[in-house]
Order: sequence, then structure tokens, then C-alpha cells
Amino acid sequence: MRGTVVGVLRGGPSREHEVSLKTGHAILSNLDMDRFTPRDIYIDKAGLWHERGVPTTPDRVLRNVDVVVLGLHGEYGEDGEVQKLLERYGIPYTGSDSFSSYLAMHKFLAKERVTERGILSARSQLIEPSADIAAIVAEINRTFPQPVVVKPVKWGSSVGVSFTHGYQPLLEAVQKLLDEGAGGVLVEERIKGTEATVGVIENFRDEVLYALPPVEIIPPDADFFSYDAKYSGATREICPARFPKKVTDELIRLAREAHESLGLRHYSRSDFIVSPRGIYYLETNTLPGLTTESLMPKSLAAVGVSYPDFLSHLVDLAMKK
Repeated sequence: MRGTVVGVLRGGPSREHEVSLKTGHAILSNLDMDRFTPRDIYIDKAGLWHERGVPTTPDRVLRNVDVVVLGLHGEYGEDGEVQKLLERYGIPYTGSDSFSSYLAMHKFLAKERVTERGILSARSQLIEPSADIAAIVAEINRTFPQPVVVKPVKWGSSVGVSFTHGYQPLLEAVQKLLDEGAGGVLVEERIKGTEATVGVIENFRDEVLYALPPVEIIPPDADFFSYDAKYSGATREICPARFPKKVTDELIRLAREAHESLGLRHYSRSDFIVSPRGIYYLETNTLPGLTTESLMPKSLAAVGVSYPDFLSHLVDLAMKK
């Protein structure tokens, strides 16, 4: 065995299980084998850990690794749960700590935090399971411009996101998400414009917070950047984006602000809508996708950063914390 032993966590009890498998595979395929000894750690949909195809426990796996690279997405991976476990065992890991992960994953709390910095965000209403749902939906229908955007408050990759128009469709969309275990639903005013995303990396290329070039996202006609649009290959993703320099500079500034205001570490990717009304914050991804179809690798390639060099940098950051 040579070099630092790197455990790569992938899979997990999340609606993004399949995407996480692809991210984990890409990470395992791109780790520098001259520096690292990789361990493929699979977590199944029931939350059971596996190594080399054999069921095991976190305790048995983690005692044999030096650092963990998180290839998980969605619940358990990005909401602070696995981070709390790794912190309990004292294992260094890539990405944000448990509290900041929870904060960023909770779309409503994240929006509140970034707007304190003066960042624009769409008008929104959080609906929790214990609330008077019918009354809140009626008020939204009366006071929000239609259509509205309906989102699970803590799921990722646009899973469960829809547009609705009118009282009954909104009520049904909210109730469906709550019945599926969303834990809360965020209803937002729809901001029309062009979606953009910006990745940032800490302590990279002699910058405290290095910004990757923005990506301009153009989903298929009559669609938004839905889960299917993200991973079907039908969406055009232009990097560097074609925005005017003033807009590009502002997107970069806002991505840095979002990362800092949420207390994140190592790297993140923030999503925005560029509209005639201004640039509106959507959300921040603490463990952005790293599949071959994902946005972060495309941004890295646009500035000449290889995937293996990026991963080596993340491991170095984790080992220093």
C-alpha cells in the first residue's frame, strides 16, 4: 500500500443515489495513484456500508483510511449527517462541515443567510408538515404572481421541482412532496431569465477563494434545469458563459459571497438566475456533482485544471483541517 489512503464514499440513502455512484466512479478513476491508495466505500439505499462488496460498518472502514472524499449527494450526504459521523470518528473529509452542510442544504435557511449579505433571492414561503397547508396555499395563490416554483426544501439535483398555476395544482404539488417525505416545501416566485452556475475553490492558484468561469445553462425547450435535463445530455452548458463582463464579474462576486456567508469550506457551486430584474440566488451545492456530465468538471477544464489535480487539491485541503 502506498501513499495516503483515501476512502471514497458513494451511493447513500438518497434520491440522488445513482448520480452519486457516477460521481464516486469519476473520483476513483481520477485520483492520482502515485499519491493515493483509493478505497471504494459503497453505501446502499438502506444506509448499509460496503467495502469490496461485503457489508461492513463505518467503524471498520474508517479505522483504515486517512481521509474521505465525499462523492455523496442529497440527503445524508449533503445535509450534515455523514459529516457528523466523520467528525465523531475524527476523520478528515472533503467539503463543508456538518453545520454548514445542513445550512446550505436547507434552501429556505440558505436564502435567509445570503440575503443578509444583500444578495437578491426570489420571494418565497416555507410550508412545513405541521402547518395549515390549505390556508397557506390559498394565501400564496392570492398574493404571488403565477406560476410559482414548488421545491422540496432539502432535496438536490432539482428532484421534485415543479411549476404550478392556481390553488388546486399547488395544493396537490405541496401535499405530494410532503407525503413523499420532503420534510418541508419551498414555494417561490418564478424569476424568468437565464440560469448560471459558478464554482469556487479555496486556496487555489494563489487566491483565497478562486472562482471558476460561470457556466450558462440552456435547458431544452419548454423545460427548466430539471433532474432529467441535468443528466440526459439535452441541456446546453456553455463555459465560459456568454454574459457581458459586468454580469460575469457580478456572478463571481455573488458566488464568493454565498460561499462565505454560509460558512462553507474547500469548494462549492452556487446557482443563479440572470434576469432583467437582476441576478437572483437559487441555491448553493456543497458537494456539486463530479460526473462526466456535471458542471464543475467543465468549469475546471475551461481554465486548464485537470480532474486529478483538482482532487489532489481537495485532499490536501481536507488533510490540513
